[in-house]
Amino acid sequence: MIEVTQDEARRIAVRSQLLDGSATSVLDTVRRLGFLQIDPISTVAPPQHLVLWSRLGTLDLKELDRLLWEERKLFEWDAFIYPIEDLPLIVARMRRKRGQLSWERRGTEFLKANAAFRRYVLRELEQRGPLLSREIEDHTSMRREDHPWWGSRKMGLMLGLLSDRGEVAIVGRRNGQRLWDLAERWYPETDRVPWPKAEKQLAEKRFRALGVRFEKGRLLRHPDAVDGRVPNRVVFLSPFDRLVHDRARAEALWGFRYRLEMYVPAGKREYGYYVLPILRGDRLVGRIEPVHDRKAGVLRVNGVWWEEGVRPVSLAAPLRSLAHFLCARLASH
Repeated sequence: MIEVTQDEARRIAVRSQLLDGSATSVLDTVRRLGFLQIDPISTVAPPQHLVLWSRLGTLDLKELDRLLWEERKLFEWDAFIYPIEDLPLIVARMRRKRGQLSWERRGTEFLKANAAFRRYVLRELEQRGPLLSREIEDHTSMRREDHPWWGSRKMGLMLGLLSDRGEVAIVGRRNGQRLWDLAERWYPETDRVPWPKAEKQLAEKRFRALGVRFEKGRLLRHPDAVDGRVPNRVVFLSPFDRLVHDRARAEALWGFRYRLEMYVPAGKREYGYYVLPILRGDRLVGRIEPVHDRKAGVLRVNGVWWEEGVRPVSLAAPLRSLAHFLCARLASH
């Protein structure tokens, strides 16, 4: 690891995350980034789609589905999309010893206490899978109770725990809903990797994809990271984009304090509900709040905020690109 200046770190970070316009395809982008994070919030578009758009521009999202569910060069696990080459490392994570964290202990205790429920779900999938969660009837031992995470049924909780441990897998989507099946019928055979070794390899992959990390007040670049000129490309970033996901690192690189305010009462928000950082070249220059009105087929902009000392730039091109990507009409403003 080599310490670098702030200017060097900015260029390296943008280039390493393929935000310099060098991305070539969906598959190569996911491989280079390491993963795409999935989230149901899609005020503009789902995060995994926004991350691809910010690097590739307009793309056919059917390609992502094809890579996931037909060619199986990508796979979905635990709200992330990974390249299939990383399956041995993720399988090691699935099989790791649990118990250090309280939520892991609760999951293990739930499975032990509901062994009959677990066997029932696995048998249903074996005999009738793949299935949506709602296509599996409630087990006689489970009574319905409202819960903010998994609703009134515990089927989602059971499937999530079994997926986390590599017993079931997400094998497709139907109208956005996950299709579940036995993992052994979906994942290919893979080498066994000890979890400590896999954990180190995953950390190394993350560092390489970021290019730079902020550690003990220093900006350190990965040995394979390449510095160089970054074109003055203007694009908007998902709140889950890895360029800004580590808020402390974003502040160290750009002095850019970024927080999602959707859970902040409207009257107390500094900016807006779902605000996206604006990247120009290797600088974060402002924020924008676009909203995709799907019913009307319109992309609207609620506000734009520029960083102090930044001369405003035209956002016409990225807004047209985003509207085209969303198959929406850009509202006049």
